[in-house]
Amino acid sequence: MQMSDNRRKFLVVADQSEECRTALYFAAKRAEATDCGLVILAVIEPSTFDHWIGVSETMRREAEAEAAELLDSLAEDAEAVRAERPELILREDEKRDALAKLIEDDAAISILVLGASESGEGPGPLVAALARGRAITGSRPIPVTVVPGGLSREAIDDLT
Repeated sequence: MQMSDNRRKFLVVADQSEECRTALYFAAKRAEATDCGLVILAVIEPSTFDHWIGVSETMRREAEAEAAELLDSLAEDAEAVRAERPELILREDEKRDALAKLIEDDAAISILVLGASESGEGPGPLVAALARGRAITGSRPIPVTVVPGGLSREAIDDLT
């Protein structure tokens, strides 16, 4: 399948949670069904450990390697659903800032897909920010789909 340059895209924010993988599965199924692209964003938050520059740099390199590994793993999951590798983006910034900048920079990103945690620890920081009415997409508002973390693949298949 050839990707056209102006095809709309679904965006998923990467993290280590099962909710992220559920959101990715949903986004990959929707992208496949609607002939859209898929983007996965991983964000390395700036280090607050500035006492020793060498230690801070080592921590940043380790975080970058972990994020790249996570992106590859998520890309494999997405490719199992559709025969197209997603666009992988790694940014170093505060998560909300990186997300807003990416959405502003890429006009083809049309829908943000987030996974909501079902644990007692809250739904996740981005979903919580949305619930409080705070914009997380920057100056270009786009629809946000929140996928319940406990939604099974079979239930997602029935929806898509």
